[in-house]
Amino acid sequence: MSDQSTSTNRSPIRWHILVFLAPAVLVYTAIMIFPLFNTLRLALYSEVEQTRIFVGLENFRTLFFDPIWSKQFWNALGNNFWFFIVHMLVQNPIGVALAAILSHPRLRFAALYRSAIFIPTILSFVIVGFAWKLILSPIWGIAPGMLDAVGLKSLFAPWLGKEEYALTTLALISVWQFVGIPMMLIYAALLTIPEEILEAGEIDGITGSAAFWKIKLPLILPSIGIISILTFVGNFNAFDLIYAAQGALAGPDFSTDILGTFMYRTFFGFQLQLGDPHMGSAIAGAMFGIILIGVCLYLFGIQTRMRRYQL
Repeated sequence: MSDQSTSTNRSPIRWHILVFLAPAVLVYTAIMIFPLFNTLRLALYSEVEQTRIFVGLENFRTLFFDPIWSKQFWNALGNNFWFFIVHMLVQNPIGVALAAILSHPRLRFAALYRSAIFIPTILSFVIVGFAWKLILSPIWGIAPGMLDAVGLKSLFAPWLGKEEYALTTLALISVWQFVGIPMMLIYAALLTIPEEILEAGEIDGITGSAAFWKIKLPLILPSIGIISILTFVGNFNAFDLIYAAQGALAGPDFSTDILGTFMYRTFFGFQLQLGDPHMGSAIAGAMFGIILIGVCLYLFGIQTRMRRYQL
């Protein structure tokens, strides 16, 4: 009797779940997992006289400590962090503010505004990069004329041509393109807040902006956290906009160089620089490590605290 009861209590293996998941797992493994591990494997080798030899972590030591390589790496890493900070301080707060405004029930044409703000997100990086390069051109761009029309022509400068402005300008262009993503995610989170909570706040006299800061904002903190980590991952994988606007050399004088463009030049070569797949793989491995550390800090640090706060 006990054996029969034990067998009946065991839940049957749900083979249909494995059948449905298997194609996705195989495709993901083929185009993501296998290339990742192969790239990390390449970083442990070097090529001497057309012979591949195992060097262990020597490529990483060269990348971090060799004066020639480390200068380029730390410059690209610093630019990546600044690119990320601009998005965190500008894009995400604007996205939250837009979502709060567009979620107001009395706002007319809210759907039109949402669509207009989200449209740049679906545009190609190449289109955005070249379009803004033309707009900001001091020779044939429309930016000088527009500033002159409002009496602010003295503020114009060749922002993409100056080392101190170029990276921030590209970061703000990226903010313009992708501010619709945090806006839509926060907008969806705001719509999931139960009306009973808001009505209870109104009874206690919490209305208007106070309702957002005291009721809505604490409830959407998990969504803000997800947006923050997506911003981190996306910015440390950035490449397309910099390449489209400034080229592989990420000028002027590598002031807009990030890890993506640095890896591209190293792996595939550019102009007189020969490609080195092993050092390029080391740069990719460093990027993977940085992103992994950031995601782990969020999952085991920030997200855990937010769950405790919600409880």
